[in-house]
Amino acid sequence: MTKSQYPYPPDEFDVRGPEGAPVGVHREPRSGWSSVWPFLLVAVVFAGLAVGIVSYLSNDSGDTANPPAASEQSAAPEGDASEEPTDGESAAEGEGDGGDGATDESSEEPTAEETEEEAASMPGDASAANLAARVVVWNDDAGTGQAGAGQGVLAGAGFSDVDAQDAVNASVELAGVYADSTVLYGADRADTATAVAEALGVDPANVQESDDVTNHPTDAVWVILTEPVD
Repeated sequence: MTKSQYPYPPDEFDVRGPEGAPVGVHREPRSGWSSVWPFLLVAVVFAGLAVGIVSYLSNDSGDTANPPAASEQSAAPEGDASEEPTDGESAAEGEGDGGDGATDESSEEPTAEETEEEAASMPGDASAANLAARVVVWNDDAGTGQAGAGQGVLAGAGFSDVDAQDAVNASVELAGVYADSTVLYGADRADTATAVAEALGVDPANVQESDDVTNHPTDAVWVILTEPVD
């Protein structure tokens, strides 16, 4: 339809605006600012977000790093106090440690003398010895006349029936069997054997009960001397 054929007369909607754009009821004139402000808004929003994120990360890293430094500073005095005690504290601790050490050593580790005393004790009571019991002193390479010397010691201690013999003449093998002077006794003769051993200075560890002596018809105690009598 051409303009000449338009059946309606012109009105205000058909008049062009000052910029040359048509003006109608369905169209509104737009300025240059209206097309720019959305981009500016997006830029401002993103800039604000970036600043906020950077600030948050900076604060978070600072807070995380500060506590260890504070704990180190607070722990430093304790370390100094423990590493450098005062003279009074050092002396007190030294005395305490020394006392504890002595107590532990005495309670946990008995001395060699205590161990020997516990391990080597006489089997009987010398005061209850039968001084009339028969005792034979055997000389086993202790030196010439040592059996007689032992006999004399026992006689002086009150024993009334003591015999001196050479070990090679014994009815059982005694010569060369014992490394140290030894006292052998029969059953129920521990008290008498203890008195004999004490008189001759025989080590308690070498005072032993013997079946050979128990089975002997007359002898109560045998003494095998491997070293001279003191």
